[in-house]
Amino acid sequence: MNPVLDVSIVILAVVGLWWGATWVVESAARIARRLAISELVIGLTVVALGTSAPEFAVTVSAALAGHANISVGNVVGSNIFNLGFILGGVAFVRALDTSRPLVYRDGSVLIGATLLLLVFLSDLHLARWEGLVLLGLLVSYLGFLIYQRQPLEESTPAGEFRWYDILRLLAGLAVIVVSGHFLVEAAVDLARALGVSEWVIGVTIVAAGTSTPEFFTSLVAVTRGRHGISAGNLIGSDIFNLLGVLGLAATLRPMTIEASARGSLFLLSGMVMLVFFMARTGWKFSRLEGGLLVLINLIRWVMDFMRP
Repeated sequence: MNPVLDVSIVILAVVGLWWGATWVVESAARIARRLAISELVIGLTVVALGTSAPEFAVTVSAALAGHANISVGNVVGSNIFNLGFILGGVAFVRALDTSRPLVYRDGSVLIGATLLLLVFLSDLHLARWEGLVLLGLLVSYLGFLIYQRQPLEESTPAGEFRWYDILRLLAGLAVIVVSGHFLVEAAVDLARALGVSEWVIGVTIVAAGTSTPEFFTSLVAVTRGRHGISAGNLIGSDIFNLLGVLGLAATLRPMTIEASARGSLFLLSGMVMLVFFMARTGWKFSRLEGGLLVLINLIRWVMDFMRP
C-alpha cells in the first residue's frame, strides 16, 4: 500500500477514535445516571468491553490462524501499553482520581488474573481447559459487579438521559472499533515498509493499535471529569483482555508460545503491582507517577525494537 495513503488513514482513524470516544463517554455517563449505578461500573463493563473489541478481533483471528505468539503477544502487549502509555499518559495530562472499589475489588481481580495467566503459561502452553477457567472467572466477576450495583459517586452533572443515548453509545463503539481496525492495518503496513520484524509488530505496533480505543476513551473521559469511566475503562479492558479475550482464544484453539514471551509476562506482572501501589497512595495517580509509567513503557519499547 502507498505510505502516503497509510499516513492519511492513520490521521482519519485518529479523528474517528476521538469522535467515537466522545460519544461513548457522554452517553455512558447519562446511562449510568439513568440506571443509578456508578460510572466506574459502566466503565468496567460496557465501555471496557467495547474498547476491547479490537483485541478480541486480532487475538481470536490470530489464534484460529495458528499464530499463537501474535495472539498472546497482542493481549500481553496491549495490557502493558494500557497501564504504561495510556494510564500513565492520561495521568500525566491530568491527575487521575482512584477509589477503594477500583483498588481493592477490581485491582485484586486484575492482579489475580495476571498471576494466574503467569502460572498457566509457565509451560508456554495455554490449554483449552485453562481458557474455560479464564472465561468462567470473567463471568463470575461481571455477575458480581451487576449484583453489587455500586451506587452513584460522581459529582459532575452528566446531563439528562435520552433514549437515543443508547444508540449514540452503540454508534460510538462501532466508530471506535472500525477506526481501530484501520489504524492497525495502516500502522502494520508502515512498519513493514520500514523493515520492522513481524514479532516486533505484534507486541508493539499491533498492541498499541488495538489499544487506541482505550486511550481516546480514557483521555476524553478524564478531560470531562469522568474519572470513574476513565480508570474503569483501562482496568476493565485489561481484565477483559486476560480473562475474556485470551480465554475465548484458548477455548477455540489451544496455544503454545515461544520462550522469549516470559520476559513480557513478568514485566506485565510487575506493572500491575506497581500501578495499584500508585493507585493506593493518595487515592490518585499523580502527574509524576503518570510520567514514570510512560517512561517505563518507553524503555520497554526500545528494548523490544532492539531484539534481534
